[in-house]
Amino acid sequence: TRTPRPRPEEAPHRPERRSRAASPWFLFAVVFVCGADLMGLEIIGSRMLAPYFGNSIFVWGSLIGVFLAALSLGYYLGGKLVDRRPRAGLLALLLFLAGLAVLAIPYYSSAVNGWIVLRDWDDRVGSLVACLIYFFLPGVLMGTTSPFVIRLTASSVAQVGQTAGAVYAISTLGSLVGTFGSAFFLLSYLGAAATIKLL
Repeated sequence: TRTPRPRPEEAPHRPERRSRAASPWFLFAVVFVCGADLMGLEIIGSRMLAPYFGNSIFVWGSLIGVFLAALSLGYYLGGKLVDRRPRAGLLALLLFLAGLAVLAIPYYSSAVNGWIVLRDWDDRVGSLVACLIYFFLPGVLMGTTSPFVIRLTASSVAQVGQTAGAVYAISTLGSLVGTFGSAFFLLSYLGAAATIKLL
């Protein structure tokens, strides 16, 4: 006689396939570098936009607003993605795409700035459009980092708060390094285009 097939509720449980875990210290280093890159880009953005739109409060308002909007969307999307696929490899892909987006900026920024100037828009509109084109996509992609790292490094629900605090503290320290490093050293020695490529 044939052995009856088990009903679905009796089928043996197959453990979830998990990718090889990344080191928590490596993931913390990724958070640090992303924080440094984001603030470095913001500082360099003011230098990129100044010849075309000046260095007014409108330029700085556009830069800060676009980066905050990008990070807000990145945090949200990162949380949804990591709940569906808690894999370090997916974060690596997102950051690779962010790197490509940043690397491309020096190659098209002059043409885009010139195109915006020819539109004869108000300085507020022109600087905002430029910031959206250059920084929104990489900001969103890098914004996914913190939710991923929190989920991948928290060993239990009881430690989520401690892990989140550490992640945001490390990200902020990276932002400080990116701010001072770009403003005080990299821009002076390398210039805007080379610093963007380095980031």
